[in-house]
Amino acid sequence: MRNKDTDISEAMLCGEYEAVYRYVLTFCPEADAQDVTQETFLKAMSAKAGFAGQSSLYTWLCAIAKNIWRNRCKKLGRETPLEDAPPEESADVARTVEERDGYLALHQAIHALAEPYREVFSLRTMGELSFAEIASLFGKTESWARVTYHRARAKVRETLRKEGML
Repeated sequence: MRNKDTDISEAMLCGEYEAVYRYVLTFCPEADAQDVTQETFLKAMSAKAGFAGQSSLYTWLCAIAKNIWRNRCKKLGRETPLEDAPPEESADVARTVEERDGYLALHQAIHALAEPYREVFSLRTMGELSFAEIASLFGKTESWARVTYHRARAKVRETLRKEGML
């Protein structure tokens, strides 16, 4: 009989760190992402006996990270706004403004999506997760993940067209 604590080694967890950090950046400001990721791995180390193996290690860690972020937001009673990065001084100001307007419009269109469209769209485009991984996170089928993503993408395009960005 195997001990579940030996099923997940520290090396296995550390191998997932960068991927989980990139996932956390899809929904969390960069200023908080490192803390959320570290807290995820601390929690995973103490709860690794609870890993049932019904999903990949990466999917399990992403679920932990998502719950940590949600709990932080609930504790604050609001969502933490993303910090605006100052444009580079050497960049062309007009181009920078246009790009920022475009990015702002894109993020507003994504933010306007209802759940689960917003999260599925972000996971697929920014988190670079496969449809199978997204389906696993939600406990749904891969077909559900594909349909939800394509509907979200269509809604984002429609919003951007209305704003004159496409």
